[in-house]
Amino acid sequence: MNKVKWIFFDIGSTLVDESDAYKNRIKKTIANTDISYNDFYQIMEKIAKYDQNAYNRVVETFGLKKAPWNSNDEYAYPEAENILKELSERYKIGIIANQNPGSKERLKKLGLLKYIDLVIASAEEGVEKPDLRIFQLALERANCKPEEAVMVGDRIDNDIIPAKKIGMKTVWIKQGFGGLSEQMTEAQQSDYSVDSLNELLPLFINQSEKKWSIKKSKERKL
Repeated sequence: MNKVKWIFFDIGSTLVDESDAYKNRIKKTIANTDISYNDFYQIMEKIAKYDQNAYNRVVETFGLKKAPWNSNDEYAYPEAENILKELSERYKIGIIANQNPGSKERLKKLGLLKYIDLVIASAEEGVEKPDLRIFQLALERANCKPEEAVMVGDRIDNDIIPAKKIGMKTVWIKQGFGGLSEQMTEAQQSDYSVDSLNELLPLFINQSEKKWSIKKSKERKL
């Protein structure tokens, strides 16, 4: 693991809190219906355990129309800037994310872009996760071998599985609906897991030796 040079992050529910964005999207989706917010949300939580496209599945179940996603309802997690600042002093930092156009501008507005060396976003690249090509593109532009990179993300399907397939190490950050996943086949197993960004720095630093390196986390239990 001492070969690691790049740490790639997802954005939604990884660096950015999507709680308000989901809340407002659900409210718009059920407007003028007799479906309660709690009913919609609770079904999403149940579905998210085995299908991480939970919002779409609930919309299909009720025969509703999807409401647009509002990126202005997203906020950086309070610890996100400090985490990126600390890591960027020792590693190159990249983004691999499925996003609406304007990812760099949003990251700049959130105060995070100054710590990021490379942004690969689906809207600008014309390919989205879990397609392996978006990961390969990121590695090519970073001039980085798969074994020199780590992918940090909240979704098993979009972040962990494809990154593992091309040889990257993976960190599952159990935030948002993606963190509710209970699908844990061998292919879905992340190399490391954390419950929040607050646990990320200890994963990359060896306190006893005062050197930065990846340290394996305890086995995750659901």
